[in-house]
Formats: sequence, C-alpha cells, structure tokens
Amino acid sequence: MAAPPLGRLVLTHVLVALFGMGSWAAINGIWVELPVVVKDLPEGWSLPSYLSVLVALGNLGLLVVTLWRRLAPGKGERAPIQVVQALSVVGTALLAPLWPHVAAVAGQEYSVAFLALSFILALACCASNVTFLPFLSRLPPSFLRSFFLGQGLSALLPCVLALVQGVGRLECPPTPTNGTPGPPIDFPERFPASTFFGVLSALLVVSAAAFQGLLVLLPSPPPVPTGGPGPGLQAGAPGVEEEEEASPLRESPSKAAGTTRSPEPAAHRLLSTRGVCLLGLLAVTNALTNGVLPAVQSYSCLPYGRPAYHLAVVLGSAANPLACFLAMGVLCRWCRGFCVSACSHT
Repeated sequence: MAAPPLGRLVLTHVLVALFGMGSWAAINGIWVELPVVVKDLPEGWSLPSYLSVLVALGNLGLLVVTLWRRLAPGKGERAPIQVVQALSVVGTALLAPLWPHVAAVAGQEYSVAFLALSFILALACCASNVTFLPFLSRLPPSFLRSFFLGQGLSALLPCVLALVQGVGRLECPPTPTNGTPGPPIDFPERFPASTFFGVLSALLVVSAAAFQGLLVLLPSPPPVPTGGPGPGLQAGAPGVEEEEEASPLRESPSKAAGTTRSPEPAAHRLLSTRGVCLLGLLAVTNALTNGVLPAVQSYSCLPYGRPAYHLAVVLGSAANPLACFLAMGVLCRWCRGFCVSACSHT
C-alpha cells in the first residue's frame, strides 16, 4: 500500500486542527465578550445567568442529532456537521449587527436578538460534541491530537482577541486649575463588540472551509455503496491519488477487525460503585464549572468593576486550554505523533 506524501499528511493535520477550532468558538467568544456587552444590554449583570441557562438548554441539540441518526441511519456525519457549521457562521454573523437590539416582553425590555442567537449557537456547539469526533473516526488516532489542539484554540483565540479589545472604563481626570476631579470621561474599547463578532464569524468560516477541504482530501467512507471513486479521488486524474493511496489516512481494516469489543464488561464497570462515584464527581464538577460559577461570576466581580470582571472572564477561559496544553505536552506529543505517523507510512 503506497504511502501518502508528507505534504498531504501536514495538510491533513492543519485542516483537522482548523476543523476542531470551530467546535465551541462561538459560545466561548460570547462568554469572553460579556464584560463588554453587559453595560449596554437591559439584563445588566444578570446576563451571565441567562446565558448559563441557554447553554444548558443547548443540549437539546444532542437530541436532534440522535433523531437524525434514528431517522436517517447510514447517512454519515457530513450533513449534521454542515448544519452545525452553518448555524455557527450565520449566528455569529448576525450577532455583529443585532446584538444591541432590544424588545419589550411582558412590559420589560430584553435583549431578544442576543439571547435568541446565543441559544442557536449553544445548540450548534453542543451538537458538535457528537458529530465532529465520529467524522474523525476515518482517520488514525494520531490525528486526534490535532483535533484537540484545535478545540483548545477555540477557547484561546477568542480570549486573545478579547484581551486585545480591552474593556471600556470611566475616568475623572483632575482639572488643570485646582486639581479636583473633573467630569467623567468614557474611554471605549479598542474596537466595538460588532467587530469582535465579525472576526469570530471569520474564524468559523475558516473552520467550515477546513471541513470542506477534509471532504476533498479524504477518501469516501466505506459504507458508500457506489463503485466509483469518492470525492477528490477521481481515477485517472493527473496529480490525484487513488483510493488505495489515500486509505492509510483511515485505520486499517485489519486493526479494526483485530480489536475485540467487550461492551458487557465495560457496562458492568460503569455501573459499579467506583463508576457511579466517578460519574457523580464528573457531574458535580461540570455543573460547577459550566453552570454555577459562570452564572455568579458577574456578581462576585461586581464590587471590583468591569475591568476586573473582564480579566477574570478572559483569563479564566484562557486558563483551561493553556493548562491542558501544559499538562498533556500537546506540542511535543503532536510532533511525536506526526513523526510516527509519517514514518509508519513510508
């Protein structure tokens, strides 16, 4: 079996990383932008609580994906991924002009556009958890490192962009005559929230383009019944590899057949006392990290002002991917996995 060229492997790793970047970039971007928009939206400092509830309701996207697999078995993950990416791109693009719009509901003003688009983006991000990884099953395990690297960038890049943007502040400079504090002067952010959401939408467009590149680069999945070549693998075309040459990007059938599946012992271990305790700890940790703490963070930072809230949100969001990179040694392991993958196909 011929090995794919080194350039093809490098390109595949880059595309997989960019593809993973679009998983949670939308919601992560909204979280780090809350300190900027909280002063202009009627919900005020309770806006993070609303967003926490909407992100929790976004898990309904998992049910939609489950229904898709039940009603359309064997269709693969291409269509759900494209729907998820389309919702993410369109949602963030609409946030740029619509986020400050408010509407009256039951006699009170609410940021209906911001909350509705946040809910749509939460649906897309939650659905990406169960659609992106199954698509990567067509690749060897070494490419998962590139995917998780991209997922880390989905949190890190919005944080870097938010740090560059800064947060507005009010200052009362002393008067030149007697040195007493003068009238307050508003110092805005370096660029508005609309620009932030526009750049975030551009990042998601890059991620969607990377997925289309993977569809062209990778061979067709095995369940496809057609006898013709898959996309990007046209027989006889100059400079295009045949299916046998591209198949090393998938796990070999011999390895797949050689792995023994034992679901029953795994199920017994999962339902054991140790497994139940671990699942309980995982549930409590996720509830605190993704629900309770983000909802009350604005109130805990309120006495210190918006700059402190901005730094707490941005640095807190950036700490997670940075800690994962340091703990797992992602760069070294990615390089080592890439070298092993390249050597195994030569």
